[in-house]
Amino acid sequence: MHRQLKFAVPEAMADNQRIHPAVPVATSATAPLVPPSSSVSEKGTQVHRASPLQGGGPVIFAKPRKRKGCCCRLLCGLISLLLLILILIGIVAAVIYFVFQPKLPQYSVDRLQISALRLNFDLTLYAQFDVKITATNPNKKIGIYYEKGGRLSVWYSNDKLCEGSLPRFYQGHQNTTRLDITLTGQSESGSTIMAALQQQQQTGQIPLDLKVDAPVSVELGTMKLRKVKILGRCSLVVDSLSTNSMISIKASNCSFGMKL
Repeated sequence: MHRQLKFAVPEAMADNQRIHPAVPVATSATAPLVPPSSSVSEKGTQVHRASPLQGGGPVIFAKPRKRKGCCCRLLCGLISLLLLILILIGIVAAVIYFVFQPKLPQYSVDRLQISALRLNFDLTLYAQFDVKITATNPNKKIGIYYEKGGRLSVWYSNDKLCEGSLPRFYQGHQNTTRLDITLTGQSESGSTIMAALQQQQQTGQIPLDLKVDAPVSVELGTMKLRKVKILGRCSLVVDSLSTNSMISIKASNCSFGMKL
C-alpha cells in the first residue's frame, strides 16, 4: 500500500506561481501633430493662440475675403452717373429743339450748262459744268456758317464727271442765297463713259447726280456750335448734254442730311 505524501508550500511562493489575468493598457487615440499653443477649428483652419506668457488675446490667422461689395458699389455708381449724364443731354437737346426748332437747309438746282465735254488724247473724259443752285435757310433763330472745304460734284452712274468748291459765307435767319459754281474734272475710261452718255442722250433722258458735301457751323442765338457736315444728293434728269446750250432739267429730287 502506497502512502500519499503531502508537502507544505510556502504561501509566498504560491502567490508568485499564480497566473494573473492581463490588465489592458489604455492607449490614446492618434492625434494630429499640432503645436501646443494652437488648436484646430471646426473647418480645419489652424488657429494659433498666444500663450499666457505672451499676453493678449488669441491671434487668428485667416484667409482675407474678396472685396466683392466694393466692386459692386463702384459699378453701380458709374452706371448711375452715366444715366444721369444721358438724362441731362436729353433735357438740353429737348430745350434746344423746342426753343430754336432747328430745320435742315434746303437746296435746289436752278440751271445746268455744259461748257465742255470731250475726250482727251489719253482717252480721259474732260468735263466742265456751270451750275446755279439756291440755298435756303428756313430757320428763324439759327444762322449757318459755310466753312472752307465744301464740295459740289456731278456724277453719271458711279463715275464722277466734275466737281467744284463751295464758297465760304454766312447765311442768316430765313435767308436765301444763290450760288454760281463752275465744276471741272477728268475721268478715267473716258471712251466708255462717252459712249454710254451718247447712247443715253438718244432717249432724251440722261440721269445725273449732283452731290453736296458742305462743312458748316451752326449759330444758336449768339453762340456758335461745333462744325458739322451737310450731305445732300439731287437726282436730276436732263434732256441733252450739248455744249454751250441751255439744258432742260426734266426732273429733280433732292434729299439732305446732317453728319456730326
